[in-house]
Amino acid sequence: MTRGWAALGAAGILFALALGAPRAGAQEQAPSGTGDRSALEQRVNELERELALMKRKLEVDAETEAAKPVQAVVSAGSDGFSIRSPDSRYQLRIRGYTQFDARFFNDAPANLAPGSDTLFFRRIRPIFEGTLAGVVDFRIMPDFAGSTLVVQDAYANLRYLPEAQLQLGKYKGPVGLERLQSATAMWFVERALPTQLVPNRDLGIMLQGVIGEGIFNYQLAWMNGVPDGASSADSDTGNDKDLIARVFFNPFQDAGIPGLQGLGVGFASSYGHEVGTPGTFKTTGQQTFFAFRSGVLQDGSATRYSPQAYWYWGPVGLLSEYVLSSREYSRPGFANIRADDSAWQVALAWAITGENESYKGLLPSSSFDPYHNTWGAFELITRFSQLKVDDSVFKANFADPAASAESAKLWSVGVNWYLNRFVKLGLNYDNTSFRNFDGNKDRTTEGVVLGRLQLAY
Repeated sequence: MTRGWAALGAAGILFALALGAPRAGAQEQAPSGTGDRSALEQRVNELERELALMKRKLEVDAETEAAKPVQAVVSAGSDGFSIRSPDSRYQLRIRGYTQFDARFFNDAPANLAPGSDTLFFRRIRPIFEGTLAGVVDFRIMPDFAGSTLVVQDAYANLRYLPEAQLQLGKYKGPVGLERLQSATAMWFVERALPTQLVPNRDLGIMLQGVIGEGIFNYQLAWMNGVPDGASSADSDTGNDKDLIARVFFNPFQDAGIPGLQGLGVGFASSYGHEVGTPGTFKTTGQQTFFAFRSGVLQDGSATRYSPQAYWYWGPVGLLSEYVLSSREYSRPGFANIRADDSAWQVALAWAITGENESYKGLLPSSSFDPYHNTWGAFELITRFSQLKVDDSVFKANFADPAASAESAKLWSVGVNWYLNRFVKLGLNYDNTSFRNFDGNKDRTTEGVVLGRLQLAY
């Protein structure tokens, strides 16, 4: 296009010269007659036609260039595959992860179900996410584990302002600290006991925001509501909704104090009126240790409170949370009760190869390559956790004290090997002991070895 305009300019200069030079001669030889004048006029007309043709050609070239379709930018890298417009206002990113697990019990009840010792896929999740018009982010994440399709995430987030974004669809209810952490970033194969008392994925509308580049985060959600111990929900069981609020602070993020920059503290709460069958509580070995009697319904007001915190300093990380869940239950022929269940955990990790720990996961500084004497990253982990069911559940005969435990205590140790940023091997040993209500024989202590191969891209 630049060459065309240069040609047009050159033609204009020649045209001017053609006009100027003969006119000067004409002034000196005016009496010579009309022959030279006719030739000059003919030449001027030719130059005008050539100039008009060149101008039209440039206009056609410009129109053709403008009519060409915009070429998308396609890329593949460490963050997945992506297709985006040149101005990045429209994007599609394709990622995913899978977790292939092993589970073997060394201590378990005599009536352990066949198939409990097994190899299986815990998660198979492709992720489709992107941006529309520069202001609407979306995410769709199905799960194919167990050869069953479950839509885990499906939402859109309107982010005209970072401080006030509106999210609609299906996503994690913003309560539990470890629940909100990505499954690819967890230290352990299975989440700790407090996760039994917080909502999984649910349908709702959420106002959220990030203030001060991450120093303060908040979420305020209006959701269908998920009972404790239940899996993710795709529909509502009642007409009332849950209101969930969460705030989280990273007060020293920009303070320049290395030991405090990775400190985060928060608080979450939910309130609602839920109707439906209550869930069960499971161990990390996926064995049910508490269940309500048949006919019991959750029916009444329900509240949750969850103080939470994490702290990361170089290769050391700590995560802690507490959950109190208060709910009403009914059973035909019995008076309604209110039960206050509680759970807590403290988890600790140490990257012995020196990488930085973080809530979003560890990024190895080197990849496994024995030919170049690099071995990836290694991480040691441990945790303690407890869940206690309210005594009123057993006193009111809403649960069988001989079959369901009143409390469970978990301790875990493990090691993770990050071969590179995409491949992780984990090995845990989890030990869960139980106490049954009012002198009933305690459930047999459960010891289970959990292994995982994780591929995340």
